Amino acid sequence: QVQLVESGGGSVQAGGSLRLSCAASRYTISSAYMGWFRQAPGKEREGVAFIIPSGTFTYYPDSVKGRFTISRDNAENTLYLQMHSLKPEDTAMYYCAAGAPRWTFREAEYQYWGQGTQVTVSS
Repeated sequence: QVQLVESGGGSVQAGGSLRLSCAASRYTISSAYMGWFRQAPGKEREGVAFIIPSGTFTYYPDSVKGRFTISRDNAENTLYLQMHSLKPEDTAMYYCAAGAPRWTFREAEYQYWGQGTQVTVSS
């Protein structure tokens, strides 16, 4: 059974940083498009970072651009999300996903999802 496990979430004050990790097991991520998504209470899930298999192209929505960096270590079979200058509005459950989407955040085309790690940013 394919498993993606997120870690690194926690509570931080506004302006702080966190690094999230997504470790894959029984699945090789090197050929997978991957993304980070988040969902806050009462809101729809939204994509916050996207990366192609080679890592040479990434995409971010304006809400996080310049603050978040997605990266991958295919040899370690792990995806990362480095978050800086965190804001209270970044508070959400963060999920990693893997698959073959035809565009960045087509959620239905991400085949595998983690169970999430909570990020809470206080003002």
